[in-house]
Amino acid sequence: MSAKNTVQVLIAGKVTRLSGYESEDYLQKVAAYLNHKISELGAIKGFNRMPAETKSTLLSLNVADDYFKAKKQAEVFEEDLQTKDKELYDLKHQIVSLQVELDKIKSEKTG
Repeated sequence: MSAKNTVQVLIAGKVTRLSGYESEDYLQKVAAYLNHKISELGAIKGFNRMPAETKSTLLSLNVADDYFKAKKQAEVFEEDLQTKDKELYDLKHQIVSLQVELDKIKSEKTG
């Protein structure tokens, strides 16, 4: 198991300590993602006048939305990969069958 990392990051203008078994670069990337989402929401008219709880809820909803969209995309990629794996298996099987048939024809001509 890798060592636990602790790193100070800047999220929404405040220094926060993040800890985890991921790399410091990864933890910085997570903070940058949150800052990006906060910036996106901040660009919405009236967002900055909302109560902190509402802003937090909207941020959570946006992050959850991103997660579910990424999860769905990963599922689509997985299904596509399985389809391609099956097609590849079928093609390999077809090549083997054709090679057996070709060998049989060659042996009939020489025998």
